[in-house]
Amino acid sequence: MRKVLKLGALGLAALLGLVAIGLAVWEPLLAGAPAPPPPHRYDSVIARDDFGVPHIFGRTDADVAYGVAYAHAEDDFSTLQEAVAMSRGRLGAMLGADGAKVDYALHLLGARATVDRDYAKQPADIRALLDGYASGLNRYAERHPDEVRLSRLFPVDGRDIATGFVLRTPFFFGLDQVLGALSGDMPLPKESAGPTPDSPDPATIPAGASSAGEENSNGSNAFIVAPKRSSDGFTRLVSNSHQPWRGPVTWYELVVHSGQGWNFAGATFPGVPFPVLGHNETLGWTNTVNRPDLTDVYKLVLDSAGTQYRFDGKWLPLQRTRIWLHVKVGPFVLPIPKLVYRAVQGPVIVNKNGAFAMRYAGADQVRMIEEYYRLTKARDFSEWQKALAIQGVPATNFLYGDAKGNIAYFYNASFPNRKPGFDYATVLPGDTSRDLMAGTVPWDKVPRNVNPASGFLINANNTPYQAAGAGSEIRPSDYSPLLGIETDTTNRGTRAIELMGADGSISRADLERIKFDTGVSRLGWAAKWYADLAAVDPKGDRAIADAKALMVKWDWNFDGKGPADALAAILLRAGQKWHYRRAPRLDPRVELGTAAAYLTTHFGRLDPPLGTVLRLRQGKVDLPLDGAPDVLRAASTWDEAPDGRLVVNHGDSFVMFIEWDKAGRVRSDSIQPYGAATTRPNSPHYADQAPLFVAHKLKPVRFAPASLRGHVERVYRP
Repeated sequence: MRKVLKLGALGLAALLGLVAIGLAVWEPLLAGAPAPPPPHRYDSVIARDDFGVPHIFGRTDADVAYGVAYAHAEDDFSTLQEAVAMSRGRLGAMLGADGAKVDYALHLLGARATVDRDYAKQPADIRALLDGYASGLNRYAERHPDEVRLSRLFPVDGRDIATGFVLRTPFFFGLDQVLGALSGDMPLPKESAGPTPDSPDPATIPAGASSAGEENSNGSNAFIVAPKRSSDGFTRLVSNSHQPWRGPVTWYELVVHSGQGWNFAGATFPGVPFPVLGHNETLGWTNTVNRPDLTDVYKLVLDSAGTQYRFDGKWLPLQRTRIWLHVKVGPFVLPIPKLVYRAVQGPVIVNKNGAFAMRYAGADQVRMIEEYYRLTKARDFSEWQKALAIQGVPATNFLYGDAKGNIAYFYNASFPNRKPGFDYATVLPGDTSRDLMAGTVPWDKVPRNVNPASGFLINANNTPYQAAGAGSEIRPSDYSPLLGIETDTTNRGTRAIELMGADGSISRADLERIKFDTGVSRLGWAAKWYADLAAVDPKGDRAIADAKALMVKWDWNFDGKGPADALAAILLRAGQKWHYRRAPRLDPRVELGTAAAYLTTHFGRLDPPLGTVLRLRQGKVDLPLDGAPDVLRAASTWDEAPDGRLVVNHGDSFVMFIEWDKAGRVRSDSIQPYGAATTRPNSPHYADQAPLFVAHKLKPVRFAPASLRGHVERVYRP
């Protein structure tokens, strides 16, 4: 009997062993055999400059795209693989539960199905560009198999790259927050339907000489100065995007040159075959996040079985598809079944409160790829506007300048057509077509401010009605409330208007001073938050009383010179948590106590220098930072290190100053927090830009190929 039990135990152990092996190896076997792009011989040349920034040359644009992928893989192949896994629905197999959430969104939104339907309809040069980029990734993976993180992830093709665009683009205007809220049975994100309590009237913001005459969740800054407002007649554009310093939406700087006339300097994201902001010889632009209401949510009426929904008096089948999410747990990958639903309005999420369908801007199309690419190829303002009018990029502000002195701000969005009489900021009835309207608002109805009399434009994720100073603003009454345009302001936006408006002749030095400004406006939401903190009753709490006393000494500036800067920065971060998210205001007394306790616990005092607390860390580099959340010198979010230091991970990221002189000649300078090779610790460019970044200094871009002479680290063909 003992022998039988022993044999049974061995058999069970063997069975469990087979199950374990199966769970460890099944996923790549069922993932399907990837197909490479059509065979093609690409010829790219990569020249790395002093800072390791790749300058990619090719006979054709597709040759350049091949080199873009290869160069980026050399510097950050790990993150690029996450972008590929995401487009394949295999991010869960790479990253676990967090990645599986993205895989679920891929299926829910039908991103791959959209590409499969529309890819062949794309212009030939777009498909060639995508295939060239995919081929560059494949070549790097082929040469470095030890770096590949997931079996059978390569080769990839142009469809994989296109799928990444379709999936990720809606997340830039907050669709991910709606998905997360519905999936977690949480309240929907608040849409701004009118002025918030902390929104100053733009007309009350001093404009000085201007009267003579514009996740991601932490925003960006943009500044443009026309020749008539600059001290020397130059046109100047500052791109100051705020992105995470690591991960799938980290900026990667590059310069491209093609025999087909494609010359552009700027930055891109992992998985994107071209720069998405920067400049060519004659024009340039930058982007900042805007937050119009671009998602409409409808509550469906289901039958008792939950398989049909009522629409205009009829019962329609609720489309349902079973998918399998691949979720890494330790050494295993578990298959998790899930259902995705779709109704006439769009994707559906079923939770304990019911079934909710979503209609969102830019759904089920791949036009954003062509639009971004055509923007980089435009030669003048007219061609650039024609590209923007494709309306493939569903949201994000575009701020533009060019060699002829034009400046412009386009509040770009693919606004869904909507019917009067319904509140689209709330959950709508899903059983009727009366509140559903197909199509997108025409391009000529999209808000814009072109060549304002003030001669300048700014945006810092504030309302488009606060962009050019008093007397030069566009009017809310000119635009339908159905567009859902936000009226929120930020400290950065209000402060930028104050500084730009007060300077009637803005020099390059002035613009640098404004961009790196660390001050807080006394007119906006932050000032009211600090007033609430000042009004707190300590009720005998010595720590809160001491914190209040220290804040009295604060000079409203995060330059690192004042004793209260560190305390004020932590408190501003607390305010930003509710203000930007349109969430309920936090308790100022609680936040004072929490901030005071943090500083005394980790530093033994309330008044450590800001640079001691706020740090830039990358490998062995450990440097002091100035700035704070929602100031123009942005340190938006941070990690709390074991030693108590606040290690910034998001804020000022890729910064670029672009200028055209009176003769129309362009030059530019830029800087990044770390370096070109952010995930390669052994590279000399892992953190070589950090000392310049913390010192508010820039490096030359060397856009013209001739300017590379004497500044080339190496040249090679991938």
